[in-house]
Amino acid sequence: MELASRVVDRMYNNDPFSKWLGIERVEDGAGKSVLRMTIREEMLNGFDIAHGGITYALADSALAFASNGHGRMSVSVETSISHTESLKLGDVITATAEEMSISNKIAVYHITIRRQDEKVVALFKGTVYRTSKDWDV
Repeated sequence: MELASRVVDRMYNNDPFSKWLGIERVEDGAGKSVLRMTIREEMLNGFDIAHGGITYALADSALAFASNGHGRMSVSVETSISHTESLKLGDVITATAEEMSISNKIAVYHITIRRQDEKVVALFKGTVYRTSKDWDV
């Protein structure tokens, strides 16, 4: 099994929040992650649309999996999101994390979240600090 998949297995298996979200891992890689999930009733806010924290959480998990996929422990230091479309009950969303820049200590990722109709619903940018610790997998 590839290093990235071993790392993400370990992270996901110890991540009750990502499991509660119902995240499906579509693709693991060094510097890349594709995740999918379905909007459930308990994820809706008072406007009957998905709470913004739901897409944020999905993107944050994609950031974590992509950045740690190199085999080096990495933690977020700055993140931001722009919500471009609302989500309804039953919508299926996919987050695709792409590495934009990487150095010894800092890496930057862009995560695009799309609905099942391929419409972009959120754009997320994340910066991580790359520690000196390697994953023991």
